[in-house]
Amino acid sequence: MCRTVDLRHAVLAKNDGLAAELRADLTARGMTAVNLMSSPGSGKTALLERVLTRAGERGVAVAALTADLATENDARRLARSGAPVKQVLTGGLCHLEADQVREHLADWPPRATRALFVENVGNLVCPATYDLGESLRVVLMSVTEGEDKPVKYPTAFGLAHLVVLTKTDLAQPAGFDEEVFADHVERVNPGVEVLRSSARTGEGVDGLLDRVLAACSGVTPHRPVLARQHLERHGHTHGHEHAPEAESGPESDRGAAAGGQDEAASDVIASPAGQPSDAVLQTVSDGS
Repeated sequence: MCRTVDLRHAVLAKNDGLAAELRADLTARGMTAVNLMSSPGSGKTALLERVLTRAGERGVAVAALTADLATENDARRLARSGAPVKQVLTGGLCHLEADQVREHLADWPPRATRALFVENVGNLVCPATYDLGESLRVVLMSVTEGEDKPVKYPTAFGLAHLVVLTKTDLAQPAGFDEEVFADHVERVNPGVEVLRSSARTGEGVDGLLDRVLAACSGVTPHRPVLARQHLERHGHTHGHEHAPEAESGPESDRGAAAGGQDEAASDVIASPAGQPSDAVLQTVSDGS
């Protein structure tokens, strides 16, 4: 068991180091990476296509790297926006890793690109513990998935800089209770913004793009309590993590959110049923 844990830490530590190097390289190129995570069927690709199209209309240079286990369907859909797009086929791997992202960025995207959207594999478990060199981590979920998704996947939602609720045009027929959902988000990630969106109506498209551009301009994103707790409890930096007193911009927040998050996750995922207990969630909510 100890060897398994040590191996996992070694793998994540290596990934963190590569992610830190990638983030520094992207910064030097004047580019900001945005990690988009969600379950399959959340409407992530449809919304991203609208955002890429809108960026083109606003004269903002963006690109997208999209990952799937198989097929290039998403890349073809996103390419309709006119933005540069690349497909990553993971060959069965349920998440992207920093080295996979780096492999595709040697001579791509174009130098003028301000924001690189990385559409992760549809999964809210494995991707949550891997830093991809992003400066903004966005977790999306649709109204058809149920209000309790945040407490079922507390690591993914608890380490997000921004939460996007998709398919809001279906909220009423789906019987979705936004107040209950907002309460669950607040319990695992106090203070994080929830942005409403609909690829069908266009709601939230400009809002999401605006928040990405703010990160590109150096605006510090929301810093999750779960990330802060990791630093406070373990009292050391890991990979690209920065100590709280060293915070000075989005990179320090992003580093805290991603580095060592496998350990932070163990503080939240506590019940035999695989869901966080109310006591644990209350601890996260209280910041204690």
